Amino acid sequence: MRSVLWLLPRPSLRFVPVWRRNFLVWRKLAVPSVLGNLADPMIYLFGLGFGLGMLVPEVGGVSYIAFLAAGMVCFSTMNSASFEALYSSFSRMQVQRTWDAILNAPVELDDIVFGELAWAASKATLAGSAILLVVIAFGFAEARYALWVLPLIALTGLTFAALGLVITALAPSFDFFMYYFTLFVTPMTLISGVFFPMEQLPAALRLLAEALPLAHAVQLARPLLFGELPEAALRHLAVLAGYLVVAAWLALAMTRRRLLK
Repeated sequence: MRSVLWLLPRPSLRFVPVWRRNFLVWRKLAVPSVLGNLADPMIYLFGLGFGLGMLVPEVGGVSYIAFLAAGMVCFSTMNSASFEALYSSFSRMQVQRTWDAILNAPVELDDIVFGELAWAASKATLAGSAILLVVIAFGFAEARYALWVLPLIALTGLTFAALGLVITALAPSFDFFMYYFTLFVTPMTLISGVFFPMEQLPAALRLLAEALPLAHAVQLARPLLFGELPEAALRHLAVLAGYLVVAAWLALAMTRRRLLK
């Protein structure tokens, strides 16, 4: 049984109906869902951007609100992917037993997990793209490379969706997710350059931040929104892709252990 858990993922195109099923359910509540995903980052962007922006005229040669804008794009993407992969996926797996029902069809567990991964990433891409549109509309970004942020948003969504599914596979209840947000997501957000430059961190904290996926997403997004090409772009992409691959494989293995007893 243990050897089966760690088999390489074997998804097929049958993950698409799983994605479509989630989309059709979400479509009924699309408007409040989109507004909910936009609320927090928009409050941070305009509240902190204009509030602290009056006290901190410039950061790195740009206005504070422009500096914050790139962080909010990544933050919104991470938040949306995390909530969908945690609360919604857990509800479908444990509470509604939707996954059990799908497994009665000619669909493998690998397809369900990858369908959930793709769906969480899709919602995250929508949320991050909406914030990006607002950022561009208000003139907080240079248009030259701004569209290059879209594939980065998709990759970031996939990465945090995969991480969320690992926690979902381990969670005994919804309360378990508070550990993930309190001990991982919130500290990572504070030290990953979302609200202030990482250069201000003590050396040890900066080293820790460089090992976290959100920091690499921010370090890619911010230069692009400033109309510049990011330094060490391949390294940042490799870290995000590495987190995605390892987390997706781990999520599948943990889900197999939980459901294929």
